[in-house]
Amino acid sequence: MLVLVAPGQGAQTPGFLTPWLGLPGVRGALEAWSDAIGVDLVHYGTEADADAIRDTAVAQPLLVASALASAYTLFDDPAEIPGRVGAVAGHSVGEFAAAALAGVISDEEAVRLVRARGLAMAEAAAAAETGMAALLGGDPEDVLPHLERLGLTPANVNGAGQIVAAGTAAQLAALAEDKPEGVRRVVGLQVAGAFHTEHMAPAVATLAAEVATVEPADPRLPFVSNRDGKVVTTGREVMERLVGQVASPVRWDACMETFAAHGAAALVEAAPGGTLTGLAKRALKGVQPVPLKTPEDIEKARAAIAEATAAGPEESESA
Repeated sequence: MLVLVAPGQGAQTPGFLTPWLGLPGVRGALEAWSDAIGVDLVHYGTEADADAIRDTAVAQPLLVASALASAYTLFDDPAEIPGRVGAVAGHSVGEFAAAALAGVISDEEAVRLVRARGLAMAEAAAAAETGMAALLGGDPEDVLPHLERLGLTPANVNGAGQIVAAGTAAQLAALAEDKPEGVRRVVGLQVAGAFHTEHMAPAVATLAAEVATVEPADPRLPFVSNRDGKVVTTGREVMERLVGQVASPVRWDACMETFAAHGAAALVEAAPGGTLTGLAKRALKGVQPVPLKTPEDIEKARAAIAEATAAGPEESESA
């Protein structure tokens, strides 16, 4: 089985979209999505500096647009995706790209919703000085109680020895001085606030109102949810989970457990790839991880898709 995944906020780097613009259809798609939300995605993906693309309201639609544009370059026709891909998932905002790839919402709806999501989360983040930090190493049995004592939330439980803590600046400073047993490093993340925590609660209602304007379809292929790693089969539940996800933890560890349980042979990460394939390399033994960093990675990804789906449609669908 092939798993197609989309990265979350923090994966973007200045100029990362530049090499993709020469591919047929990419610039046109980005320009159309830019017009739909009033944000010049081409500019932000090619010319803007790190501070500009760190802005939550910019980063989120930029990441979803880049994930979609790069994922579509892998197939001659997007209609092939349900027959070639065994499951889709996305990390945090990447779930909106996954929802579009699964046919739950349109590409334009995905970009429009994450623009609203990003604006609402940026507004919530401005209410208090908050942030996030990645803890590298350590056993969850030691790390999670330690974070609770400091008043921090395990906002991303990523597996492969990585948990991301979120909370106030004071709580994160205390964590830097008092690391849990077994944690090698605490690395501050370049994000605007404590995402996937109670600090984002005001953004939930805003996103819910936007989602109410969309009529979702049921997924055309398995959609693996951040909430608990479960496969969601109705479009309405996918959207409900996308709304709640703003203020609740991301369980990427559970998603990877589901990939393994369903017989994943390869995991392709849409642009800007690298983060999720890095986790897969450590946690999913026997699964070939392929990040789409530049168009040079397309042929490798296509080869992985061909190998992972060589069993044929009937066997893949039963996996």
